[in-house]
Amino acid sequence: MNTGTPLPPASTDVLIVGAGIIGLAHAALAADRGLTVTVIDRDDRAVGASIRNFGHCCITAQSGELYELAQTGRKHWLDFAARAGFWAAESGAVVVARAATELAVLQELSDLREPGQILMLDADDVRGRLRTDGAASESILGGAWLRDDLRVDPRTTVAELAGWLSQQPNVTVLWNTSAAGFEAGATRTAAVRTNRGVLEADRVFVCVGHDVDYLFPEAAAEHGIRRCALQMALAEPPAGVDLEPAVLTATSMLRYDAFTEVPSAQALREEVAATAPELLEVGANVMFTQRPDGRLLLGDSHSYHLTQDPFLAEATSSRLLAEIQSVLGLDELTVKERWLGIYASSDTAPLFVRTMAPGVTAVSVTSGIGMTVSFGLAERNLVTLS
Repeated sequence: MNTGTPLPPASTDVLIVGAGIIGLAHAALAADRGLTVTVIDRDDRAVGASIRNFGHCCITAQSGELYELAQTGRKHWLDFAARAGFWAAESGAVVVARAATELAVLQELSDLREPGQILMLDADDVRGRLRTDGAASESILGGAWLRDDLRVDPRTTVAELAGWLSQQPNVTVLWNTSAAGFEAGATRTAAVRTNRGVLEADRVFVCVGHDVDYLFPEAAAEHGIRRCALQMALAEPPAGVDLEPAVLTATSMLRYDAFTEVPSAQALREEVAATAPELLEVGANVMFTQRPDGRLLLGDSHSYHLTQDPFLAEATSSRLLAEIQSVLGLDELTVKERWLGIYASSDTAPLFVRTMAPGVTAVSVTSGIGMTVSFGLAERNLVTLS
């Protein structure tokens, strides 16, 4: 499978280009419909946005179409976790509030949702859910628990799902295989030229994230797709810290639509601009999750360009780290790794789903919530297949 020998012409019902979570979600649901599925990826394992994030399915904080897709996909996350054997936790998320304005945003959103989906917490409740041996920041006023959110381990999930899919009788996963062009098929609707030969399929889903502009530059430009770069870090397990939920803060409430749509959101933005303008300048979403091995995933900042510099700004990393230490009431976190995550972003629309040729559909999430909506989006795109 990973040799340099070209593939003979091959035929499949569904061909997926890209083995990140968007591609694998399409592959998994297509296979469940009894279709033959081939997945190709240019690398020998997934190394893109799907492994560089928090592993947080941020379901509750979505709005409108994205909320519906997130809720639709939730059951698939749990189903495939059970079948494929990867870790997934119905952990929910805790939003920490350290100012009255932050509490107001949370209360307003809670009032809009069904009872129990967003549970308002007092300061002691928040500290208890942070489970930091009583060391959590004394500045905490309260917060909220977001019931429906899920967590997976981003470092292992896509690899385990791809491995499980490759063992299914109707699925083939081909690594080190890159798409070079698309044309009409001889025996199927579409043909994809790859570095190993031609693959034909009745439906092709091109799920290559921000690199969609390499294959379809005009369509990507029309959608205004840019690369969003985020600075993240991995810290050693802090003594006494045992976090089950994802943890969000004030800056998180400035980024997710369900929060930004409530009346107090503008006041919160003005407050953060006055008290911590440097966080807004780097597009901060101060949040963190704990991997099953105890290490903390910390982040993150956001910058937007067609092409991103590979360099990390230490001032940004240090400021994010200081804010997280403050939330947890810790003097120091020991950072072991830093990296640059990149995903597709657009101000035009949060999703890019476009028919590029008969049988060929390009699919990219252009809003930074690929893990959250992956399975819901795949289900919608596959609804006509049987």
